[in-house]
Amino acid sequence: MEAIYKTPNTLIDTPTHYCPGCGHGIIQRLIAEIIDETGIRGETIGIAPVGCAVLAYNYMDIDMCEAAHGRPPAVATGIKRVHPDKIIFSYQGDGDLAAIGIAEIIHTANRSENITVIFVNNAVYGMTNGQMAPTTLLNQKTLTTPQGRSEQCDGSPLRICELLSVLDGSRFVARASVTSPKNIIKTKQLIEKGFKTQIQKKGFSLIEVLSPCPVYWRMSSVESIKFIDDEMTKAFPLGIFKDWESQN
Repeated sequence: MEAIYKTPNTLIDTPTHYCPGCGHGIIQRLIAEIIDETGIRGETIGIAPVGCAVLAYNYMDIDMCEAAHGRPPAVATGIKRVHPDKIIFSYQGDGDLAAIGIAEIIHTANRSENITVIFVNNAVYGMTNGQMAPTTLLNQKTLTTPQGRSEQCDGSPLRICELLSVLDGSRFVARASVTSPKNIIKTKQLIEKGFKTQIQKKGFSLIEVLSPCPVYWRMSSVESIKFIDDEMTKAFPLGIFKDWESQN
């Protein structure tokens, strides 16, 4: 029989620590596929922060570096400037990138550092019991917003793609999700475009991926997928927000 599916060489065959229904495993699988298909495995360095993304280096057989909470863009900048021939990407959650790391991501994009950022948005702090994150939706209940996020008290969800797309230094900014095979295929295409942007030395790219967190959303896996499609995409519409190719 002809093999039509196999595990990427970059993906380590090991039991997962992610909760049932979590999207991290899907996203990391896509990154591994792209690294294999692009032939950049020996040239790629990933940066993982604190949070659910912290053990990404357990699943990808490439050089990895751990950074303090929110600091992967700064660490990635340093590594890229020392090794400009390497392909550098950070893999970050919303509590990491959009909260404590907001200064790092804004200035990294504004300088158009030639790195790729994979931004996983599940609208909560996943590793530390589901507190409100900058991306938590209005009226969404979390550990620290038991009555729901209040616009008056907590402000509105922070839209990272929209924010970064207005900076002159950003080159490719897009948002996708992993809620269906169709969306997963699109997510892979966008992440691949992010790596392509770096390989062609065009500058900063960020791909945001809406991802389920059934445990801290207090939902089933099926309900979590529906929540993304029905609710999250209203606050965080999918699509390409900036593309250097369309501007040329």
